[in-house]
Amino acid sequence: MNPFTRFLKQWAGNNDLAEFIAYWDRLEALTIAIYKKKVSLAEADPEFEAVWPWLRQHYGRWQPLLKPYWQQTKAAGVVTQTDPFQLLLDLHEATAVSGNWRAMQHLPAAREALNQFLLDSSSS
Repeated sequence: MNPFTRFLKQWAGNNDLAEFIAYWDRLEALTIAIYKKKVSLAEADPEFEAVWPWLRQHYGRWQPLLKPYWQQTKAAGVVTQTDPFQLLLDLHEATAVSGNWRAMQHLPAAREALNQFLLDSSSS
């Protein structure tokens, strides 16, 4: 898990959110590993098949809550126009991650949105 997210999560107290973040962490780690060619596509497939469907099934609950946060982020140096979570979830196989610079550019926006959401959730 991202160290800052781990730090923030300790005050969130929401197990469903913690589970969503844990799956998102797996997506993020696998996306980076595939992009940097640290794992082969064949090695990535089982994790991809476990993580992406779970997140697609559960993202709807978090989508309206995260939207105001990702809309305040930047991707590729400009204000994010596309839901960075959905952008990644719309990739339907590990090969779609390979060489996908746009997906890589949107990972930080998703992480920033999660962290800001956690900050706000822990202060309320």
